Amino acid sequence: MYCHTAKDISANLRANHAQPARGFHLRSHPKAEYDRGLMVIPIALPAPRRKRGNPNWGRPMPPAPALATEFELRVRHLQLTPEMYTSSVELRIWCEQNRNRIYIPEWLLTEWGITVDLGSNDAA
Repeated sequence: MYCHTAKDISANLRANHAQPARGFHLRSHPKAEYDRGLMVIPIALPAPRRKRGNPNWGRPMPPAPALATEFELRVRHLQLTPEMYTSSVELRIWCEQNRNRIYIPEWLLTEWGITVDLGSNDAA
């Protein structure tokens, strides 16, 4: 349906029960065709402000995660509990080979009678 005058557009709006947008004036237009009411042009909103800077400035750093020692990794690999440490032959051999290089609990070294050479450097 082609409407050529503002009067025809208003009649069409009333027939479709549509309300014109607030502040919109009807003008005559030779090619005006509307299915339901008037087309409303959206208003462009301003872009949100970009936050700048480090949001963690002034806050303390979170604590670093505790990493497992080589001894703990070996015990986990052998699937041993602390009660089984002294009876494990594989763990004892590994501890004797790595006594000067890797941390081994002192109580376990004392239990097995293994001494650590503090001045030696087997890593090089």
